[in-house]
Amino acid sequence: MAVINVKLVDKSDKATLYTICFEGEDISEFEKFLMKFKDNAELRRDYQIILLAVKKILDNGVFERYFRPEGKVKDNVCALPITSGKLRLYCLRISDKILIAGNGGIKQNKTYNESEELSGYVMDLQKFDNILRIAIKKGSVTVEETEILDIESKTFEL
Repeated sequence: MAVINVKLVDKSDKATLYTICFEGEDISEFEKFLMKFKDNAELRRDYQIILLAVKKILDNGVFERYFRPEGKVKDNVCALPITSGKLRLYCLRISDKILIAGNGGIKQNKTYNESEELSGYVMDLQKFDNILRIAIKKGSVTVEETEILDIESKTFEL
């Protein structure tokens, strides 16, 4: 069983960006994604599109139109970018003002299910999404307009 916590990445008047971090690891899933592709010349355009999308989200809000639906109908998993490209960043869109970025990779098949790596990232987010929904329902986690209160001090078991 994996234990994760949530870390704040960035915050604006319009949106808050969080990421998840597995216990015992120094860097978050979003940081892993950034480090994995920042120097990849072949994927530079796709990487820049994702970074621009994250900036646009922080400037404007976490609106559905910025994301490609992924996962199942009942979860909040989505991907950047909405346009075509080989690179995907998987996220949880909690509301129009809250986003939790996960990890991502190169999409070489028609669906993420066909890739063990991408499927793993999506399944981690799906499990966390479910756990977070339960925590919100029970009142142990509170979602305010642009933030999830005290989430950084909690740990979650996937």
